[in-house]
Amino acid sequence: MRAMAQMTLSEHATDFIDDDRLNGLLRSRPDEARVRAIIEKSLAKQALNVEETAVLLNAEEPDLVEEIFEAARRLKRNVYGNRIVLFAPLYIGNECVNDCLYCAFKRSNPDAVRRTLAEQELRRQVEALENQGHKRLILVFGEHPRYDATFIADCVRTVYDVHAGHGQIRRVNINAAPLDHVGYKTVKEAGIGTYQVFQETYHHATYARVHPSNTRKGNYGYRLDALSRAMEAGIDDVGIGALFGLYDWRFEVLGLVAHATYLQKRHGVGPHTISFPRLQPAAGVQLDQRFFVNDHDFKRLIAVLRLAVPYTGLILTAREKPALRRAVMEFGVSQIDAGSRIEIGGYTEAGDAQCMEREQFQLGDIRSLDEVMRELLVDGYIPSFCTACYRLGRTGEHFMEFAIPGFIKRYCTPNALSTLMEYLTDYASPQTKAAGRRLIEAELDKMDNGTQKERLRDVLRKIESTDQRDLYF
Repeated sequence: MRAMAQMTLSEHATDFIDDDRLNGLLRSRPDEARVRAIIEKSLAKQALNVEETAVLLNAEEPDLVEEIFEAARRLKRNVYGNRIVLFAPLYIGNECVNDCLYCAFKRSNPDAVRRTLAEQELRRQVEALENQGHKRLILVFGEHPRYDATFIADCVRTVYDVHAGHGQIRRVNINAAPLDHVGYKTVKEAGIGTYQVFQETYHHATYARVHPSNTRKGNYGYRLDALSRAMEAGIDDVGIGALFGLYDWRFEVLGLVAHATYLQKRHGVGPHTISFPRLQPAAGVQLDQRFFVNDHDFKRLIAVLRLAVPYTGLILTAREKPALRRAVMEFGVSQIDAGSRIEIGGYTEAGDAQCMEREQFQLGDIRSLDEVMRELLVDGYIPSFCTACYRLGRTGEHFMEFAIPGFIKRYCTPNALSTLMEYLTDYASPQTKAAGRRLIEAELDKMDNGTQKERLRDVLRKIESTDQRDLYF
């Protein structure tokens, strides 16, 4: 077995989460004027600090909550337009040395069917995803000595090497255990996009309760420092997240904002994405429901995150049921997964029903990519598989500079439409193709006449009538 990375923190590592302070901020009741002033600051595309975020979280009057929702809608339109980026998770292996109380992959779970994809099995999974139309994946690994940086990098290279017809994976993100500096450099050299490490819960006592101290994940500080090490190693796209339902959802929002602020101050750029999954049933797991988040509060946390970190992508996962996913899309979500299966080997072996013994948790939405695409199109969103920014160096601090309305018009919308046309031409059902063509024409009608519009029309014609693909601005 390959050795795991040494648990060495970065030189300037610090625990920036003060539990007492954050909980104290959540005990005050704000006045309406203060809430509205903070909303205006956010609408001016300025990030909020934890104190300001707490004011929004403490605002519970229905009228104020609706103002927060409306502000999140406006900010989402201004920063991201009507695009929704799509990706798929691909689980590589579920062997794990940790014993997290909420996870079906925990080492003490006798019900879990353990498996790691061999190279040819991985290739078949990627082919299946490409044949659906996917261009962006996130590879998910348990925490185990065999899943070291070299193994992760080899998997990434294999994914990029697979081509099925017009299919091609253009961006591979990673959700895996924290690494040391050398490990992150190894993975970066393989051409990864974002490296995700979720703290799960920022509350120290809760973290210790659900992550036994005799496991690698039991080290709170090492995990909290994980993405600083990644940035020091040259990875400028990182993703943070919390698992909502382990502790007070408002505290976890403050933890995420504190983490984003810390990364911004220390490294000059905040996280590229924030994830906010809710606890879901899992095989061999008994869930403590004290801190479960209801649907209304789930909408609130998404809206507040959108206002607190204007330029950070918000990821809504298929843990949630279709109706709720559709309802919360407007509050600031910018990325979703679709056509997802999280059983090891699930894209070629799973049927219509989920196999709980082979997956980390139960999914709420296992609709096909085509079904999700069609719903987005009907609702007026542009489903996007765009990867142009990453491949042209518009990442990290540069992305923060570019994420303004003019950038959306100049790059994001044209690139989203070109990748949509690829999907419609190569993979879509007749109903989805018709809905997509209607949306593309509507978007073209919105554009000012000029060189950009004509160039986009030319790109769309080439995709539809030739074998040319991956034409981006």
